[in-house]
Amino acid sequence: MNGCLFFGRNKFPTLIKNKPNEIIRKLIQFKFENENEKQIKQISSSFFATIFLFKNGKAIKYLKYSKQNPQKIQIEENIQKVTVGFQNEAILTIEGNVFAKGSDINLKNLNEFINISSLIEDTNDRIIQDIVSGIGSIYLLTSNQNAYGIGSNYWCQLGFDSETLQKTEKPILMMENVSKIFSGNTSKYVFLLNSNQELFGCGDNTFGRLGLGESRKDRIIDKLTKIQNIPKGKIIDIQCGFTHSIMMIENENQNPKRKLYSCGIYEYNGFGKYTNEFTEIKSPLFENDNIIDFSVGNAHTLILTSNSKLIEFGYNYFGQLGTGDTNDQSIQIQIELPKLRFNEDISNYHIYCGYYNSFLYYSPSFSNLEEDLIKLFRRKEFCNISFKTENGEIIKAHKLILKYRLNQNQNQIENLKEIISKKSIKESNQIFEMIYSNRIINPILYSEIKEIINLNEKIEETMKRIYLNENENENGKDFIIERKEKQYKFPKLILIMRSELYRGMFLSVTEDKSNKVRDYSELSNKSFQIFEYWIYSNQIKDEIQITQEIIDEIEIGIDYFQLNQTNPNLFDLLINKFNYQN
Repeated sequence: MNGCLFFGRNKFPTLIKNKPNEIIRKLIQFKFENENEKQIKQISSSFFATIFLFKNGKAIKYLKYSKQNPQKIQIEENIQKVTVGFQNEAILTIEGNVFAKGSDINLKNLNEFINISSLIEDTNDRIIQDIVSGIGSIYLLTSNQNAYGIGSNYWCQLGFDSETLQKTEKPILMMENVSKIFSGNTSKYVFLLNSNQELFGCGDNTFGRLGLGESRKDRIIDKLTKIQNIPKGKIIDIQCGFTHSIMMIENENQNPKRKLYSCGIYEYNGFGKYTNEFTEIKSPLFENDNIIDFSVGNAHTLILTSNSKLIEFGYNYFGQLGTGDTNDQSIQIQIELPKLRFNEDISNYHIYCGYYNSFLYYSPSFSNLEEDLIKLFRRKEFCNISFKTENGEIIKAHKLILKYRLNQNQNQIENLKEIISKKSIKESNQIFEMIYSNRIINPILYSEIKEIINLNEKIEETMKRIYLNENENENGKDFIIERKEKQYKFPKLILIMRSELYRGMFLSVTEDKSNKVRDYSELSNKSFQIFEYWIYSNQIKDEIQITQEIIDEIEIGIDYFQLNQTNPNLFDLLINKFNYQN
């Protein structure tokens, strides 16, 4: 597979070169003409508009059946996430601002983006980490784990009686201590998950799509209500359609560890029967497969498994199931996918269901070092320097990261200790996350520490330079690879950045605490030298002579160690160098 695959009603006449409004019943591929628009990060689509967000932080919007060129989303800050509802859209930037527009957001100018995060009354709660759209409403999750809603409350989807509050043009606090928000671009309801894995829902409960069971069959649930009888395990995601909801539960003690549970009207929920509480979707098509991704549209569902199966069910009038016909499917069916190309991993494919179309796109999950550093910070066993907060609580950080993020200045570390001593544990965590992530997560706290940290250089570039300097690097090498009775030391940070194998090993909950691995014995000395240098520099030494044997060995290593194939990737570098030398 390659690029972006599409099926359903074609409302992209300038992108997919077919007749406007034509129904495309089988998978077809399309590509963007702009070189910078090759790696899709996210797709969000509803009835009137579709937005494509790319890895470079830029986004473009296609309007329904418009023959004009797509609109570039003109936001000065890099875009982190996009979300499109039935008549609204919102943009979340890396800085934590949310720009939105829509008939229920800004009545004065429906086509103008306004900063809705700046409208939150609590000024300390204006840094947003996630956004979700529903019909007429937009939901915000703040860095302080508070959930806000703005827009329409016609179906009580903001958690208030609609007679009292029909709509709001300012975000209103719905619930505190929230870890995730779930809704959908055609959904009149919402779910909020708190940090204790308790699930609450409100809004339109027609067809039992809130999963409240027999005890609550009310059509409208006007207050956030706890969902009972949730299956055991961790709630990973909930996808909300117009008529049904699907929940993904992860349980490390079961095989496969991820399972899907559905509720709602029988025609589209994958059961072929009505259910008003979350019930497991069982099918011989994927009973032993791990679920990679799933998506719910207006009334259809796609499921992608680790065995490269695409499972589908639901409404198909516009060909959005890609079956070659327009027959609805009340139970699960499977359609054939193109074969993977060399070195492609099915886990890097994502599916997205729009209003009446579907997308399958390749999006390599390159390790984002800044995000991984945050995970390292939250895993306290990796932290080796202690700070004391105002209440005497101890918070730990990674000394090597601080050393080089604070300009290698020991005095700056002491200054940081003094600042932390006057902060709460919550504020201290936010300060360290700003340092680790190179992002201004909290402007108020950042203003206090900006004199001692350097946010001008990306952490990845800093670490690459530091680790290539062998004189300074030895103390940072905290992982040993034994190969043919010889030991090689590597920093865990670099291994995390380059290899999904080590990333999972060091960052997973079930991490192996050993600091040794022996899996490189099959590589020749020259191949291992290439591998070692590339891990640090993402380059191949000029003086290395490439042979077919080396290419074959490295190809095995790339696959086994799940190397993050950045651009240019290791295999392409080897092939280009081999062709040049020969």
